Amino acid sequence: MSTKQENFCADLSEDTNILVRQYKDTDFQAIASIYNESIVAGNSTMDCQFYTAEDMEVLANKFGDRETILVAERESCVIGWGVIKRYSPRLGYRVCCEISIYFSLAETGKGYGSILQTALLKKVEEFCYHHVVAKILACNQGSIDFHKRFGFEVVGVQKEIGFFKGRWHDMVIMQLVLSHILPYCPEL
Repeated sequence: MSTKQENFCADLSEDTNILVRQYKDTDFQAIASIYNESIVAGNSTMDCQFYTAEDMEVLANKFGDRETILVAERESCVIGWGVIKRYSPRLGYRVCCEISIYFSLAETGKGYGSILQTALLKKVEEFCYHHVVAKILACNQGSIDFHKRFGFEVVGVQKEIGFFKGRWHDMVIMQLVLSHILPYCPEL
């Protein structure tokens, strides 16, 4: 992990006690628990198998220099997390990332998602991504509306792309183009 990532920490809300910071190894259990809540809820991930802290650590250890997890913390407890990952390993896609956010179900609807999303998008800019993708289950209208508030646009729907809990699921593809970010080309 680079020093720039390790030092990222933001208290983006003056009226809440939410701290958004770079993940630490000690966060993996909370990250896995929150993700597993999302799996059970069935409206924010296509995953059907539960994750352990070790599974999350393996995923994080595979991150490149422009990928990371940020956590939202309240009173020293991780209540949510977001991930920035490259969209594709193909060189032409180096300007594009995908983001996702997950919160403990007890912490949703309190405005914390906006705090974390703001921090994620700030980090996306630091990583010099020009194009941001969010994939959202079509049944999750709240998440679609949430992303629209941040400037994301629906660019397509993948029909019946997933099957779980006994039925087909559609995936909404949303994008945000950061026109002010120039192409990331360190290797060219």
